[in-house]
Amino acid sequence: MLYLPGRAHDFFDLKIYMRAMDWWSAGHPLYDYVQPDRVQGALYFTYPPFAALLLRPFAALPLGATVTIFTALTLLGVLVTTGWLVRPLTARHGLPRLFTMTVAVLLVLAVESTRETITFGQINMLLVVLILADLLFAVPEGRRWAGVGVGLATALKLFPGIFLVYLLVSRRWRAAVVAGVTAAVATGVAAVVAPADSWRFWTHELWATDRVGRTDYTGNQSLYGLLSRFTTPQLPPRPLWLLLAVTVAAYGLWRAARAARAGDQLTGLTLTGLVGALVSPITWTHHIYWFIPAVVVLVDAGLSADPGPAGTRRRGRLYGLAVVTTAVIVIGVVTFADWGVAPNRTDDPVEFLLRNAYVLLALLLLATLPVREPASGSSPNG
Repeated sequence: MLYLPGRAHDFFDLKIYMRAMDWWSAGHPLYDYVQPDRVQGALYFTYPPFAALLLRPFAALPLGATVTIFTALTLLGVLVTTGWLVRPLTARHGLPRLFTMTVAVLLVLAVESTRETITFGQINMLLVVLILADLLFAVPEGRRWAGVGVGLATALKLFPGIFLVYLLVSRRWRAAVVAGVTAAVATGVAAVVAPADSWRFWTHELWATDRVGRTDYTGNQSLYGLLSRFTTPQLPPRPLWLLLAVTVAAYGLWRAARAARAGDQLTGLTLTGLVGALVSPITWTHHIYWFIPAVVVLVDAGLSADPGPAGTRRRGRLYGLAVVTTAVIVIGVVTFADWGVAPNRTDDPVEFLLRNAYVLLALLLLATLPVREPASGSSPNG
């Protein structure tokens, strides 16, 4: 039902990428590509040049083949990453592995961010694979290549740069340096191949937020989006947004660093992902994967709660928050509601809750997501 044609996007974003690659291959400047859109007004290619280098070969394929490849890779990413999150949980609590994994995969596929990623033809699961592989395995185990995944993800799309900051605040100095060097090298390769487009992106297009989309649109689930829905058609006061963003980032990264130092790698990176979603000026619904590991953390902490009345109450709170989080991210904020195409201010409390559900949920989880104690001889990766 959730993937019926009426609720899908017919690989809208992927088609934009491929048209932009055709435009670029014909010798036009990459960031001159534009097409009209009924909601956003105009849509552009907005990814860094390194992402364009990886996308360009797909322009030589039939569109149907590209759609098939992107969908298959996203589904594979869902299977792999869900396994990484669920296997430690099943091992610690003796849960049936196949059944638990099956239920978890079905729930992940039902979540709005996954639906939007698949039906838009987005690259988000590639970024998630790179980040989780790095922060759940390579960094905690001290591998020589620790940081490469975060660096590559940052070169592909700017949002993962928040995880480089996380490496710094959690004092993973070597991994942070490797991530920074990796991102710089990948960006440098793109600059050698496409110097003019690279210069234009990093000196101008990066700062032109109007190219990304309308900030007041309900699909933008960031603090800036929340403020924009109060002030549209005017933009919100920048000092107010900066104050909120800096406060949220400082608190969230402080909690993430504490979780990392306590050995809870998953909670640390989950809090960081939520911080990134909140402080980015534009955070579309398909960007917010990080509610999924938050549910895993809540369920695991609930299963680990001590026996007795206090433990029972704690377990009830954790399970309740897990159920609420799951319900919100499955129902979503844009799948079942038509918020229109014109700027529309938030004008009543119910609409405020509905239009900002992910923002409010992310803030709640930022304050309440538990830091778990490592199991004996290991650190809780899932």
